[in-house]
Amino acid sequence: QVHLVESGGGLVQPGGSLKLSCAASGLTPGAFAMAWFRQTPGKDREFVGGISWSGANTFFTDSVRGRFTITRDTNTAWLQMTNLSPDDTGVYYCAGTRPSRLTEVVGIHSREYDVWGQGTQVTVSS
Repeated sequence: QVHLVESGGGLVQPGGSLKLSCAASGLTPGAFAMAWFRQTPGKDREFVGGISWSGANTFFTDSVRGRFTITRDTNTAWLQMTNLSPDDTGVYYCAGTRPSRLTEVVGIHSREYDVWGQGTQVTVSS
């Protein structure tokens, strides 16, 4: 059984940077796509960005494109966040799935992922 554990959240000032990590355990050899979502109180969980199983492709929601990057190795994904604003505040969740076929397309819907971490809080405030 695969488990995902996020780390790296915290309090940062506007304009600052933060790097989140997502470590997968129990992962057997094979393709595993990963993504980051975030949620604020009263709102649905929203897609932030994702990376394909090979790492060859990434995709981001418009509000973070150009500020956030995702990298990975076999068992870990990192979300590098720069130029943060208060709108980036939320609980960030790591998600993963074994794609049914070896596509490099990044899924943007939460229903496309079947393994989730417990979340890590990111607060952007002065």
